[in-house]
Amino acid sequence: MNSRKLLSEAQRTFPATNVRCQQPSRILIVDVTSPSWTNTCSVLAEALENALCLACSLTGPCRVPLLSLYVVQNQQECLLPFTQVKENFARIQACVSELRSLPREGCFPQWGNGVVQAVQDGLQQFKQYSRHTATGGSTNSSVEVTILTSQSSKEMVKQLEKKLKDVDLVSLRRIQVIEVLKRDFLEPEDVEQCPPAEEPSSSDIAILGMDIDVQTIEDNVISLEMLFKTWLHDYGTEREHLHLLLPSGGFSHATAPKTTPMCLKCDLQERLLDPALLSGMVDGTVRAADLSSPCQMAAWPATVLYKLWVVKALKSEGVCESILYGLPFIIKPTSCWRLDWDELEINQHSFHALCHSLLKRKWMLLAKREPQNTSPNWNIMVHSYYIIVPSDSASLLVKAVAIRELLLPSTFPALPAEHPERVHGAVESALNSLEVEVAYNPLHLKSNLYKYLKSMLYKPLHRQQAQPRDPRPERHQPKQHQGRAKATVAPLLMAPSPVQVLRPAAMRRDSCERSPLPKEYDEFLQ
Repeated sequence: MNSRKLLSEAQRTFPATNVRCQQPSRILIVDVTSPSWTNTCSVLAEALENALCLACSLTGPCRVPLLSLYVVQNQQECLLPFTQVKENFARIQACVSELRSLPREGCFPQWGNGVVQAVQDGLQQFKQYSRHTATGGSTNSSVEVTILTSQSSKEMVKQLEKKLKDVDLVSLRRIQVIEVLKRDFLEPEDVEQCPPAEEPSSSDIAILGMDIDVQTIEDNVISLEMLFKTWLHDYGTEREHLHLLLPSGGFSHATAPKTTPMCLKCDLQERLLDPALLSGMVDGTVRAADLSSPCQMAAWPATVLYKLWVVKALKSEGVCESILYGLPFIIKPTSCWRLDWDELEINQHSFHALCHSLLKRKWMLLAKREPQNTSPNWNIMVHSYYIIVPSDSASLLVKAVAIRELLLPSTFPALPAEHPERVHGAVESALNSLEVEVAYNPLHLKSNLYKYLKSMLYKPLHRQQAQPRDPRPERHQPKQHQGRAKATVAPLLMAPSPVQVLRPAAMRRDSCERSPLPKEYDEFLQ
């Protein structure tokens, strides 16, 4: 059993509801008292800015609904109170700029209680924010805390265990303690760093009825960027995403009726971000895929339960890459908390057994998707088909496969056995000049996509500043007075604790005009 089963018992007491946004809010706590902060500062700021520009650019429901950022120096300081991530990139970048400007190594003594007090204060701030926005229809009720530190993660966990005994943790879903390792001899481009696994590792610790996930990563941009990108995954555990149905024959249990198909309950996970979902990447002629299409399956948002019926097994060498299309998805055993432990365990073991059997036989599976009745006008059901590919990890890969109606005629003439020697020599010379790699690593390629998205996120703000002002005078409410009134709202709503120094980046005098207040504050003023 994986340690996701260590979910808070308080979470299990919530009744079943139609939750619009199951993504948790985020509290990021950065411990800058460590000796290696001088190396971590710049790479952390770049990685955080890159990941959040993706979160701000993705269309659809926001994958990071709220973000708060603390730094721990000689005392904790809130650089960013809880802010809606979408449409607030300018405010977020002002906070990242302030993070970059913090004093470097040797300026702050290590103080053990600062991180714990930041956790306590962040949870209190989240409770206050949730209370003020409850009337606005906000459905987000959970928060995750990520602590970045170069101190010993074991010591950090002991402090959390000791200090959080009497704190209300109902809204807390998980705490991540990330121990950042100093590796001066590695450059980001030279590191083949795999993304942190979404499934918690054996170092997870269950205390206080919650999960504490302990990880270690290197202090380079790629590692930290992949850590923050895990926030973009679907964290909803209200229901499973996919039912993989296998024939009853050799797969059924001895106690199950022979006519009952075996049902593996699975979750879908994105392997790649769909470029069509990035704002600014879609022009007037290209649109994001229609999720109601019978030939389209999506892992985000997980609003539909898909059913795939396995109809055939295929030899792995008998599938041509040219007939596969669309984005791939990862299939994993479900972590839905509504299932009891025994059912989760049996389901997981059955899934792993299927992976082993497919690898041993060198098979792929051909599956037919059960159509969804998305429209009452559909009198004919259109079926789509998928290829399921095994791997040596505890997961499967699913990808759409062409059907008769979509296939175009193509002729592939045989390759001639003879060719002119002078041409062959030129081609061989060109190939010999290429650098050869054993495997393709996408982390080695850059496309300037981050720079492009950041420029697109700034355009609306620039256009707004370029608009001519109304020549009519504002008689009853001068602009200066109005600006001062708005600037004092956040401290009133988000009252800091006595040990906290609240200094929102967007409230500074040099950035208040460029960084608008969150929508909740405007509603409060009205």
